Amino acid sequence: MIRVAIDGPAGVGKSSTSKALATYFGFAYLDTGAMYRAATWWCLNQGIDLDAEQPDADRIVDTVGRFFTEDHFDISVDPEHPDVTSDGESIGEAIRSREVSSHVSVVSSIMPVRNLLIAAQRAYIAREADGNSFSRGAGIVAEGRDTTTVVEPDAEVRILLTAREDVRQARRTGQSNTSQVGADNVAARDKADSKVTSFMSAAEGVTTVDNSDMDFSETLDVLIRMVEDAMETQAYEQYAANLTEYDLDAEDKRLVDGAFDTPQNESQSRAVGVLAVVGRPNVGKSTLVNRILGRRAAVVEDTPGVTRDRVSYDAEWAGTDFKLVDTGGWEADVEGIESSIANQAEIAVQLADAVVLVVDGTVGLTASDERIVKMLRQSGKPVTLAVNKIDSQADEYQAAEFWKLGLGEPFSISAMHGRGIGDLLDESLDKLRKAEKTSGLLTPTDLRRIALVGRPNVGKSSLLNQMAGETRAVVNDLAGTTRDPVDEVVTIDGEDWLFIDTAGIKRRLHKLSGAEYYSSLRTQAALERSELALVLFDVSQPIADQDLKVMSQAVDAGRAIVLVFNKWDLLDDFGRQRIERLWATEFNRVTWAQRVNLSAKTGWHTNRLAGAMRSALASWDKRIPTGKLNAFLGQIQAAHPHPLRGGKQPRILFATQASNRPPRFVIFATGFLEHGYRRFIERSLREEFGFEGTPIQISVNIREKKRRK
Repeated sequence: MIRVAIDGPAGVGKSSTSKALATYFGFAYLDTGAMYRAATWWCLNQGIDLDAEQPDADRIVDTVGRFFTEDHFDISVDPEHPDVTSDGESIGEAIRSREVSSHVSVVSSIMPVRNLLIAAQRAYIAREADGNSFSRGAGIVAEGRDTTTVVEPDAEVRILLTAREDVRQARRTGQSNTSQVGADNVAARDKADSKVTSFMSAAEGVTTVDNSDMDFSETLDVLIRMVEDAMETQAYEQYAANLTEYDLDAEDKRLVDGAFDTPQNESQSRAVGVLAVVGRPNVGKSTLVNRILGRRAAVVEDTPGVTRDRVSYDAEWAGTDFKLVDTGGWEADVEGIESSIANQAEIAVQLADAVVLVVDGTVGLTASDERIVKMLRQSGKPVTLAVNKIDSQADEYQAAEFWKLGLGEPFSISAMHGRGIGDLLDESLDKLRKAEKTSGLLTPTDLRRIALVGRPNVGKSSLLNQMAGETRAVVNDLAGTTRDPVDEVVTIDGEDWLFIDTAGIKRRLHKLSGAEYYSSLRTQAALERSELALVLFDVSQPIADQDLKVMSQAVDAGRAIVLVFNKWDLLDDFGRQRIERLWATEFNRVTWAQRVNLSAKTGWHTNRLAGAMRSALASWDKRIPTGKLNAFLGQIQAAHPHPLRGGKQPRILFATQASNRPPRFVIFATGFLEHGYRRFIERSLREEFGFEGTPIQISVNIREKKRRK
């Protein structure tokens, strides 16, 4: 149930706007002013002299009381057919006569009458809340005196609709008919009504909407946005209340949250396991992975050792979903980075449910192939043998010698041209379905996604390994070790996160070539796929322009940000003073971001990251109710109005948060807001509402004042 309360002085269009708003949402509509007019009409009809110098207040109270309690009065809440009846007869036209209009203030100024009317109004609203009338409990728009402060002070949407006096008078005069002439001086109405109620300034929690420079459709559009915000907020609150009511545990909540996932995430429930692709260097593993995925996801180059980490992808074949893992080339008796690559390949086999071993048919059987087979037999995982680079029927004989490996039938394929891939997948997935499941299947889609970004060799992979508590990515002093983005689920303080380790973003992307070029493209794509970016800096080295460029790239992508100053333990006092000076000068664009000083290698202060990440993501998700936002902007505009430019002073008419992730605000103003004033608004929003760790986007929609004919 959404309750909308609208108050304001005469001539602002409360009735017409409220009826249109109720019609738009299918809500009920209650004209509280019509109830006062009906009470006045009834008093005149009962012979009470309202022109007397001292009207009989006790008789008026008694007469109005009988009107509402003895079933003489009824009012329609259908916004398309509003009407007031007395004893079954319509009095809708009668209550808007000149006689009633000129006496309504006499009746409404008697406090016992107001109290009685307020009780009646609350009864009608409560009836709608119970779903017993027009709106079936969906919502109601109530407009008129005291609705925002007395009748419905707890309404989900509370609006003071106002306009300048000259504008209201012009509107009122244009709407008046001959029977009302003389009764529609807005200044006189304001003076009379203000004796018993306040409607010229908004109470706390009430949003002021000044429609002096808006037409009817623009005013309605503003109110629609406010109601939509309230409906969304109410839906989230109800969802959260349901979770609390049923006391769901973490796993149950994850399942409930999954009900809101898009259909593309349903594949998790049908996943059959994890299939790892292994083999010695440069046999075409990544080419095969790309062929299975149907896109160029893995970096491919003729140079051996391009793939270094184990990289996983969601894949599908013939209606079956599975996780496909690409690995670096496996070699025995190697040292340095090649040893680390081989270790990652072995880990991939241990974590997989089944394996595809890729060999090179043009080279033939090698000692390294036989060593890999020995490792695979020790793992106990089912293996399908793929003999790659068999590009034609004439080359089929080249696969025959691989029977010696004892892995069953070798499948002749050409990963480059797609030859034989279907048969290979049919066999591999059949083994995968029958295999004992030891993997965690597909990566959960409801995890918060964190991208590790920075220029090469700042310690991204080291930080990932430190957070995971084990080696998940290859780490080496050689810059650019990571080539493909690596997705890893890491548990921190009992909460799972999806970390995306990326290749370092390098300068002058257009000048890169080969594996480095495609790695940089994939890093940018990983940043777009993430929700939060951990931007790493190696503070043991001078902060370069490229460091700042990487940071700006993350900000421009609209991601939540945490700045990580790595290798802090290597700094002496002078070095730390140098960094603090840089912080005050070079990082002025991101003063809103949290900064964590740590050492990824030793783990010093890495425990501070989780709190900073949660805080930044909460800000990234944050949504400010429209009423609260406009009340705040009204305060800062009153205290610090926009400077005069060319004799004109732009004013903010209305603002709404159009979206979150990141928070984006749209401001409707009477003129251009200078960048300095926009920055002032952004600083004020951060001071009032937080938003630590997330960029804020502000756009201004200029509404020119319309010339009246």
